[in-house]
Amino acid sequence: MKLHTYIYILLAGILSLLLFSCKSAKLSDAEEKQRIGEYFEAAAIYRKVYTKTPLSKRDLRGYIAFRMAECNRLINNTPRATSAYMNALRYEYPDSIVNLRLGQMYQKTGKYGEAIKYYNEYLLAEPGSSLAFNGITGSEQAQEWRQNPTRYIVKRMEKFNSRRAEFGPMLYGENYDQLYFASTRTPKGAGKDKEETINAITGQRNNDLYLVKQDENGIWQAPIELEDEVNTEFDEGTPSFSRDGNTMYYTYCAQDPEGPRTAEIYISTRSSAKWGKGSRAAIVKDSVTALGHPAISPDGKYLYFVSDAIGGYGGKDIFRSRVMGNDFGPMENLGPEINTPGDELFPYVRDSVTLYFASDGHPGMGGLDLFKATLDSTGKWNVENMKAPINSMGDDFGITFEGNKEKGFFSSNRNDARGYDHIYSFELPIITVFIEGIVSDVDENPIEDAVVRIVGKDGLNEKVLAKKDGTYRVELERDIKYVMMASARGYLNQNFELKTGPEEKNETYVVDFFLSPISRPVVIENIFYDYDKATLRPESKKALDDMIKMLNDNPNVTIELGAHTDRKGSDKYNERLAQRRAQSVVDYLIAGGIKTDRLEAKGYGKSVPKVINKKMAKSYDFLKEGDVLTEEFILTLTPEQQEIADQINRRTEFKVLRTNYNLF
Repeated sequence: MKLHTYIYILLAGILSLLLFSCKSAKLSDAEEKQRIGEYFEAAAIYRKVYTKTPLSKRDLRGYIAFRMAECNRLINNTPRATSAYMNALRYEYPDSIVNLRLGQMYQKTGKYGEAIKYYNEYLLAEPGSSLAFNGITGSEQAQEWRQNPTRYIVKRMEKFNSRRAEFGPMLYGENYDQLYFASTRTPKGAGKDKEETINAITGQRNNDLYLVKQDENGIWQAPIELEDEVNTEFDEGTPSFSRDGNTMYYTYCAQDPEGPRTAEIYISTRSSAKWGKGSRAAIVKDSVTALGHPAISPDGKYLYFVSDAIGGYGGKDIFRSRVMGNDFGPMENLGPEINTPGDELFPYVRDSVTLYFASDGHPGMGGLDLFKATLDSTGKWNVENMKAPINSMGDDFGITFEGNKEKGFFSSNRNDARGYDHIYSFELPIITVFIEGIVSDVDENPIEDAVVRIVGKDGLNEKVLAKKDGTYRVELERDIKYVMMASARGYLNQNFELKTGPEEKNETYVVDFFLSPISRPVVIENIFYDYDKATLRPESKKALDDMIKMLNDNPNVTIELGAHTDRKGSDKYNERLAQRRAQSVVDYLIAGGIKTDRLEAKGYGKSVPKVINKKMAKSYDFLKEGDVLTEEFILTLTPEQQEIADQINRRTEFKVLRTNYNLF
């Protein structure tokens, strides 16, 4: 996390460690560099002193190794920090914090088993350490989060990134078509002599603010360095903008060769499309308290920021102050639900009840993780890790959203061997759940202007008019129960119940409705009887149960159940057989809860031959629409065709008698 490290470490307090009496001049130089926050140079000097220190001076080697490790940790050189902490442990450095630091370093490299081992070692000395407990919890959960990531899509923004580092992206503009960020890259046209740009704290060039814009087609262009007065020879970063876009709050770090490095919050105003020279925000009166990472609330009432002010919970905490014109109210710590003994950094205020921030104190995957905090009705913050792939075993921080959309940018040093930060995009794909289908009659002819009504447990109550081709389409929600009804003038209603799945994926449910006409008989498909008997076969159950549902969907309807036979046998015999069969259907419906006075059984025998409709004509090439399957017609067919025609004539139908049952 080398890019934001400068600001990060500027917030750190001066290390108060035991000093040894036997120090060389060079060791004193390293300690002084560390005291004033020049960790990059201090680490280099410690490294030289360590190699020259005799093996026999074990206490001194342990002391130097630990301080070298701390400097490398603060400039995010994790491999060197890990190696130095191991040396401090080898030479029995007399502070159990070495085990805590090793746990943190191994967690940052994804070696969760090793991390847990050292966290447990630290707990033997400090049984109540929340940092160690949360480190163990995070190491255990991280493996599950990597295997089962959230639906966020994360991409490295190569167009924004350089061979150096960039961090702290912040979207700007009414259409969120501009992005500001800080970078240590060498600007185009800079001189060949780069020595003057190297920072003693990080070993990199000081950060400047950069801007990238979208073109008229929404395509992001190449970043350009701000030539405004807001950029100086010193460090600038983590910008945040007022709602009207005319005020920028940002972190500013000047350099004092004689004293510790201190971060401050500065304010710049926009005039004539240029950002003016920044001025110090008067949040505190002294110049010692470090402040950084400003985030103005959307309503402009509060400025959130990070500080290591006295009275916090350890490390860096998130505070806020009321904005009162050009002044600020007293600092207010956000409390232990947000802040921990670790570091809480880079706040981002999305709305009055939603705060995003980075932390290495809450259970995470390693380094800094991004968290979402939601304020409930009791005033309590509920904190949630954003998990993989937003978070990684590296440092993930500095998030910005494109308005209300679940998309935007953040910073991360994942997969960078040097620990450099880069800009990543993220987006949560929108899940769409639809129901669609066709409303047709029983002969599969689309019904124009049919109405589909949908009522859901989520409060949906919608009427949809089917198109000319009978189609409809409605958007639904996940994991919701819906009740649907299709209706059309001259047809019986048809109901359907649907429970959408809970899975986070796009889904389209297809439900077709086939409405029965009121004005003509309708064949009940798949009704079967034993041969030459009125006994219903078991495979008839589904069709009969559908009839019960249809009658329940239309409680004001009475129907006649009519049974028909083929041409074989006498008229009297066929009428009796048909009557018994029709009564069998009526009896089944009554047993299913349908009232007796809504049903009539009628045995037609062979007296009403079937008239071929369009649907049947499509199924049988020897028949055409309008053909009547009389005995005379059937005798003109081949034996195979005659059997099919007889089968068509053997049918059970229903027709509507009344539509006002129990209405009066």
